[in-house]
Formats: sequence, C-alpha cells, structure tokens
Amino acid sequence: MGQRNRLQYIILGLLNQRSQTGYDLTKAFDHEIGEFWQAQHSQIYPMLKRMETDGEITHQDAVTGEKLAKKVYQLTHKGRQKLEAWISEPSPELTATKDEFILKLYFIRSADDPRIPAMIHEQVTLHQAQLDHLHLRMATVFPDQAAIDAAYGHYLILEHAIERETQYLAWLNRH
Repeated sequence: MGQRNRLQYIILGLLNQRSQTGYDLTKAFDHEIGEFWQAQHSQIYPMLKRMETDGEITHQDAVTGEKLAKKVYQLTHKGRQKLEAWISEPSPELTATKDEFILKLYFIRSADDPRIPAMIHEQVTLHQAQLDHLHLRMATVFPDQAAIDAAYGHYLILEHAIERETQYLAWLNRH
C-alpha cells in the first residue's frame, strides 16, 4: 500500500479526533504525526476532495473575519466505519525507513574513511536534538496518567520514538 493510500486513513483518524480545516490537517504533520509519517499540502487537499466525493467526510464553511471562508471537515458515518475497519486489519508488512545517512554509510568501503567521524558527529547532534524534542513533547502532551489514558496510542508512539532515538544514539556513540 502506497503512502498516498495511507494518507486517507491518517486524515480519517485526525478527523475522528475533532473537526479540522485543511490547514489544521497539514499542520498535524509538523508535530507528532510528522515523527513517523510525512505528507505535503499538495497531497492532502486533493485527498480531502476525493474523500468528500466518496462520502467519507463532509465540510461546513466557517467564516472568519469579514470575508474569509474556510472549510471545516468532519468525519461521516461511512468514514468512521472505514477508519475502524482499517485499524482492525493486520499490518503484515515492514516498511523501510529512508535514512540518507545510512544510505551514505552503505557506500563507504573502509573503516578508516576520514569522512566517518564528521558524519557520525553530525548525526549525534541531530539525533540528540530530536531526542530532546521528544522528551519535551512527552512532558508537554502527557504530564499525567489521565493524559496518557485519554490518548494511549499516541503515548505509545511517542514512547517508541524516544526509544528509537535513544537506541540510535547509543549505536552512533559506539562508533
């Protein structure tokens, strides 16, 4: 299943949480969802149009200011059923991550290649910043057990991201 096909389920899931504008949906990829899935404005808006045509979502126009109208999308019963069916399906495939650093390492032939220390240092810096960001998000989004209980799946994803970055840093620091 391609990324474009999965995008519809992300949109359904986000709209299941609350009604949102296309802009709101696009911004969701700048935060937690962006930690594990990417989508661009140019993918989201056509998908919204297709999903509305298919009856999975609907919208209401909301006027802000004097003239600016924006579409606020909601999930329909059909969309909620489609989301629930998808969540219940098995996820039998592993998808490769696109990590340019790992790709570059693949083509380095010698352990004493002079580029390796700078490459690793750069990655340590990037991954430490990411880990710091994830810890901050965890403290902000899940300050107590009630917050965890209210969005347990989201909590698990954030916990997984923290563990992934911790392990990646441990691996980098061994080399």
